[in-house]
Amino acid sequence: MPDLAKGQHRMAELLLTDPEGTAFRTIAQTAELAGVHQSSVVRFAKSLGLDGYPALVRLCREHLSDQAHMVRRFDQAQRDSKPENLLARVVDHDQQNLARTFARIDPLQWAEIVELVATAPRVHVIGLRKCLSVAQLLAYLLRLVRPGVHQLAPVTGQLADEIHELEAGEVFIAISIRRYTADTVNALEAARRRGLTTIALTDNAASPLSNQAQHTLFVDCEGVTILRSLTAFVSLVQALSTAVALRLGTQSRSELITDEEMLADLHVYTDEPGSTDLR
Repeated sequence: MPDLAKGQHRMAELLLTDPEGTAFRTIAQTAELAGVHQSSVVRFAKSLGLDGYPALVRLCREHLSDQAHMVRRFDQAQRDSKPENLLARVVDHDQQNLARTFARIDPLQWAEIVELVATAPRVHVIGLRKCLSVAQLLAYLLRLVRPGVHQLAPVTGQLADEIHELEAGEVFIAISIRRYTADTVNALEAARRRGLTTIALTDNAASPLSNQAQHTLFVDCEGVTILRSLTAFVSLVQALSTAVALRLGTQSRSELITDEEMLADLHVYTDEPGSTDLR
């Protein structure tokens, strides 16, 4: 925004503050509101990488559709506000998500992914916004069974610095569902350019992650809650980390023992009489 010319700045403000209006305005109306010529509106759209004003309108309508979809989810949750109704529907959708997700996995591809994650010099994981918790869980579980696991955290403003440390031969796992976070997509593209083996956990074949990843696992995440369900994602990353532990065998057992000793030394958990599981 600070680098835009005055006319472009007015158009950008109009677009960002009223995308719903832009979704249904003619080019003449948009030009009048922004105080520019219609040709300037076309040039502005093309400067964003769009074909022209119709593409800008479609973009705004997609945004409007996403917002409406979220509102519909909220309305659906309200309609199912009786605890027994909502809980039953959530269970039903998540059971279907789990069944479809695991039925879709090709055993040979799964074995290859497990081998890659188990034997790579380092494994990098990224997932943001609604997928942040999944990325944190995967990184945490993998650290329990193998060394050299790194979770990218661009929220600190250091994404470029973290990408700079990636090295060829390592594994990069990106997690995102629609609407896909730009940092996750960009990081996966950068990782592939740097020679890392790329793996995506995403929702469908139209995902930009699917186009960049060498290996993709598709996860069903539909549901009746306000945001899309992550239940199948959680189950999948637990299965993946467990498969990696089984592949590494005694090495994973050694890592787990070391972790237990460190947790005990640092008094991370409250002591529970008779409990041997500190996690």
